[in-house]
Amino acid sequence: MTEAYASERPNAWAKLYPPAVDWSQPIEPRPLYAILDDAVARFADRPCATFMEKTLTYGQIGDLVARAAKGFQAAGIGKGDRVGLFLPNCPYFVICYFALLKCGAVVVNFNPLYAERELITNIDDSGTELMVTLDLAQLHNKLLPLLGRTALKRILVCPMAGVLPFPKNLLFPIVKRREVAKVPKDGRHLRWNDLVRNDGRFAPVPIAPAEDLAVLQYTGGTTGTPKGAMLTHFNLYANAVQAGCWFEGMVPGQDRMLAVLPFFHVFAMTVAMNLAIWAGAEIVMLPRFELETVMKTIHDKKPTLFPAVPTIYTAIANFPERGKYDLSSLKRCISGGAPLPVEVKHAFEAATGCKLVEGYGLSESSPIATCNPLFGVNKTGSIGIPLPQTVIEIVSLEDRTTVMPTGERGEVCIRGPQVMKGYWNRPEDTTDVLRNGRLHTGDVGTMDEDGYTFIVDRIKDMILCSGFNVYPRNVEEAIYLHPAVEECIVAGLPDAYRGQTVKAYIKLRTGHSLTAEGLVEFLKDKLSPIEMPKLVEFRDTPLPKTLIGKLSRKAVLEEEAAKAAAGTPESAARTGT
Repeated sequence: MTEAYASERPNAWAKLYPPAVDWSQPIEPRPLYAILDDAVARFADRPCATFMEKTLTYGQIGDLVARAAKGFQAAGIGKGDRVGLFLPNCPYFVICYFALLKCGAVVVNFNPLYAERELITNIDDSGTELMVTLDLAQLHNKLLPLLGRTALKRILVCPMAGVLPFPKNLLFPIVKRREVAKVPKDGRHLRWNDLVRNDGRFAPVPIAPAEDLAVLQYTGGTTGTPKGAMLTHFNLYANAVQAGCWFEGMVPGQDRMLAVLPFFHVFAMTVAMNLAIWAGAEIVMLPRFELETVMKTIHDKKPTLFPAVPTIYTAIANFPERGKYDLSSLKRCISGGAPLPVEVKHAFEAATGCKLVEGYGLSESSPIATCNPLFGVNKTGSIGIPLPQTVIEIVSLEDRTTVMPTGERGEVCIRGPQVMKGYWNRPEDTTDVLRNGRLHTGDVGTMDEDGYTFIVDRIKDMILCSGFNVYPRNVEEAIYLHPAVEECIVAGLPDAYRGQTVKAYIKLRTGHSLTAEGLVEFLKDKLSPIEMPKLVEFRDTPLPKTLIGKLSRKAVLEEEAAKAAAGTPESAARTGT
């Protein structure tokens, strides 16, 4: 498989490819847990996971993984069984993730903020019969009513106190007793301490890395409804290796990774967790994003690596008290999950002195496919060039087969060892997105003469205005150039005359002012008349975001649909364009 990708290396990006990165480097198919085994062997005494001031070494994590694996096997978990992780960032996530992989089980990531409907849908679709969670009432109480109503049969409860340092581990059950779940003593519940009370001699399970599933990653995918992307051991192992090769200059066993993004999200799973372990780095875990906590953690713990989403980098760059904190330890930051506005990149780099590059991918590609070089040419607005062993092609939107000429728009397609096996129990959806060895991403993009890819927009987000295609991202990039703008979402609304009309939702920076007319004047030399927003809504509060902090176009469109259903008149300023 690896040799096939290597033999097809296009020349477009060859001349600007980072000299220290070998695009054709072979990637050996290995089980994903091999990255942990390697790190335990090399860095047993080095810190692996730091959470709430308690640190576990790689040796300690390796021991707990082995004992958890034996405990899972004793509980009847075997090859191919789907087991859910319903956890915030904490050591239990890392331990259970790798223990389940060693059992041959398939990890199913669940967002702890899921509503009941979302939990039921994904539990039943995946056939998840065991769920791992903390003994916190807000988590356990969501799962308890689903026992017997869904495929879920058992819950493994992990004590929060078990990952806290002394004396917090003793005080937590007392001081926070109202937050601790009342867990029934019945056959439907397993307890962590019972699970790991063994010698760690689990029965090894044969793994075929390119065929056996490691993770079911639920995603809206390229066709809208939640689907489980089937990621094999080799998919995820390869992507960790690809990312490790790309972030040249990492020192094995010496780096620190700040993990703010939740591990249940594919970007954090691969970069903040798997890449960190591949490199023998210390993972400094935070259970949620709180700006001042992040600033203090960077100041105190001195992380060198910090993957995040654009809204987090924006918040840091704009933080009024940023000068109180030393952020100089940061060396490499990668932005993913959403387009990185150019102004955000420049502001963050100026504020921290850290190199911030934009990567690109999706759940179906484990997720990283391209990235701008850390030490090379970064092109404004580009998602960069392909990672090792990865091929990017721009394919006709009409026939979905023809590769478009340089500079022409088409659908961005990915080939590489990180591309998923398919969608769980969705053969038709799989056939639609996996064609001729390519993953069709649903993104419209172009590729320049140097092999750099530029995302124009999502196909489904494209606005059809008076017969012309308007790409929201292009409009947003132009609006972000205005110094008063902090956040911006552009969406297409139904319009009886134009078909759709362009509306901008804007939150201004504190202390700044701007009118719709002033915005239009600013944009006159940046957008065509058809792209110019016809409606502008200024908001005093932050714009809606997804659970990982991405600005949510879907949320504002749902708001608009609710307003239309209620007959609420449009309150946004009309620009007169």
